[in-house]
Amino acid sequence: MRLRRKPWVDEAIHEFDDFVVSRDQEIGEEKKGKWAEIFGRQAPLHVELGTGKGDFISQLAELHPDINYIGIEMQQDVLYSAAKKIAEKELKNVRLLVFDINHIEDIFGEGEVDRFYINFCDPWPKKRHAKRRLTHVGFLEKYRRLLKKPGELHFKTDNRPLFDFSLEQFAEAGLKVQDVSYDLHAENRPDNIMTEYERKFSGFGEKINRCEVIFE
Repeated sequence: MRLRRKPWVDEAIHEFDDFVVSRDQEIGEEKKGKWAEIFGRQAPLHVELGTGKGDFISQLAELHPDINYIGIEMQQDVLYSAAKKIAEKELKNVRLLVFDINHIEDIFGEGEVDRFYINFCDPWPKKRHAKRRLTHVGFLEKYRRLLKKPGELHFKTDNRPLFDFSLEQFAEAGLKVQDVSYDLHAENRPDNIMTEYERKFSGFGEKINRCEVIFE
């Protein structure tokens, strides 16, 4: 369901211009391949594709201050909530971008990213929309070019058909898959960081699927 747009966010989000690139700002070639310079340090770069309200990335960044994190989200109203969480925790190792993931190769250089996270992305259930799924082989080839070798993709979803489709796509792309789970919460992993969506739907008894994909 699409959220009702909040026009006031367009102005309010500029409170976080020091770490947010908002809808009315350009993400140009000057940032591509230069994220270590932008963060002001050399560190592993982990990118979340579809940050939502920021529960996941804010917790990760707090736990791992030695890693640089970028969260990408196309809905600015949603990203505003993530920005508030980052500001409240005073995290210096996060940047948030309002950006269309379809053009991800415009903002990262080859081999610049160490890990991608995809959490509960749109399943695009209609067959004719399969190429829009973020785990389609077309996207995987983009990730392959942007990831260092070996690089990683960590994927979680409550949608079993999407998960099965994704495993097929990983195989088609010749990628190694490990740590596959069809019921993540039944394993009681203490290191599992939940998104706001995950917390809500696991509370309804939905099983969470997860895997790690290695780009060698």
